[in-house]
Amino acid sequence: MVAIIQYNAGNIASVENAVKRLGFPCRVTGDIEEIRGAEKVIFPGVGEASSAMIYLRERKLDTVIQSLAQPVLGICLGLQLMCKKSEEGNSTCLGIFDATVKKFPAAGIVPHMGWNSLLTKDSPLFTGLEKEDTFYFVHSYYAGLCEQTLASCEYLLPFSAAMQQDNFFATQFHPEKSGNVGEKLLLNFLKM
Repeated sequence: MVAIIQYNAGNIASVENAVKRLGFPCRVTGDIEEIRGAEKVIFPGVGEASSAMIYLRERKLDTVIQSLAQPVLGICLGLQLMCKKSEEGNSTCLGIFDATVKKFPAAGIVPHMGWNSLLTKDSPLFTGLEKEDTFYFVHSYYAGLCEQTLASCEYLLPFSAAMQQDNFFATQFHPEKSGNVGEKLLLNFLKM
């Protein structure tokens, strides 16, 4: 079973629908034991970092996420919350990735919204994907480049489009909104 973490963030239903379309049983849950017992865990989200971290801490989900040993995939806000800190609400986050999340400079159009290609490293997450494939982004904050950067993208400046630390993977883009290439990436994760 795939656990999709329920917390005060949007876009969870579209991730659930994408996983079900791929033929994998899943459940949207905030239950600690269900999350710990799942074969895979997805930590999606659209929202604001500081209120999301308060919600996670109040329910002890922050320490649960940090302790997971199975494959975990953060999406969008999920990636940002897996970093050490966010400028959004001056939030201390989960610290899985050694990156600080910052707001895009005011010099450009924010949020970054649209389709972009990636510069990727070798990873089972990207199996079968092509260099020219594009993914859908919508975000005002970004994680800087760091040792855990698995793919980078450029919008006003280079940033982490995907990250990995051990069993923790994350994408700033939305695979569930990225058509066939996004489904292929989700399938790669779900088959790990």
